Amino acid sequence: MLQYTIRRLIGMIPIIFLISVVVFSLAKAMPGDALSGKIDPLNSDPAYIEEMREKMGLNDPIHVQYVRWMSGVVKGDFGDSFVHKREVMELVGDRLPNTIILGVSALLITYCLAFLMGRFSGRYAYSMGDYLISGFNYLALAIPSFVAALVAIYIFSINLGWVPATGSIGSGVEPGTIDYFLSKAKHTILPALVLGSLATASYTQFLRNDMIESSRKDYVRTARAKGTKESTIYNKHILRNSIIPIVTLLGFDIASIFGGAIITETIFTYPGIGYLFVESVNARDYSVMMAIAMMLTVLTLVGNLIADLLYGLVDPRIRLS
Repeated sequence: MLQYTIRRLIGMIPIIFLISVVVFSLAKAMPGDALSGKIDPLNSDPAYIEEMREKMGLNDPIHVQYVRWMSGVVKGDFGDSFVHKREVMELVGDRLPNTIILGVSALLITYCLAFLMGRFSGRYAYSMGDYLISGFNYLALAIPSFVAALVAIYIFSINLGWVPATGSIGSGVEPGTIDYFLSKAKHTILPALVLGSLATASYTQFLRNDMIESSRKDYVRTARAKGTKESTIYNKHILRNSIIPIVTLLGFDIASIFGGAIITETIFTYPGIGYLFVESVNARDYSVMMAIAMMLTVLTLVGNLIADLLYGLVDPRIRLS
């Protein structure tokens, strides 16, 4: 297991390098440049602009700019945000807690609902309850996230007034107080519910189909022939084996925890990493955009590694050497 982990970590280095080249090239290929964020509106003299371009190193060859940027990335320095006039890591650090809260809440909703509905559908397959759950799943798969978000805002925020529609904290709330945490929860519950409910469908169907398939295997028939209770068969044998792939998917969800749902955060104007990424693209804030892209890339690779390791841990039949 240790040798496998080390090999995977070493193999991630060239992948990160290639992705960094792609991210940097795409940022440079976008129309405009980051100079507009540094220009003084009261001084648009061509000589001043050329001086600023030279000072920022925008006149250097592309490979020189890439090496300078990558050397800063290795040191944890992604530069400054041209729009927010702050260090990129400081800006990302301010948005990161919101994204973590939203992502963890959505994952809890996803896994809890998927486990309950998938377990019921797998055990009582082709029943009326199974058909109702399948209908909900197909509806959730068919509805785009932005449509579900708008409908949720209209029903729960505008008509019922139960939860706020935008933001992550109410105005005039002091940090560290009970009202602060309650306000945080109220602002998070609606986007987390939308994000978690839509993701539940695929997990539920996956668990259901795996349980149905496992119920037809030889070891299940052997357990029934021995007179084992049906509840014990489903809970101890079928469910335990069917939930293994669901557990390993947690590794792949790590990137989504930090990246958040870009569309959902944008619609709810929830100040997380996803919403910051959209802002940076629209404002040509290249340093922020490239930092988030690289962060999500590394987290995706780490998530894949964790998923493989989890699969080897939860399934004794798998041995990674």
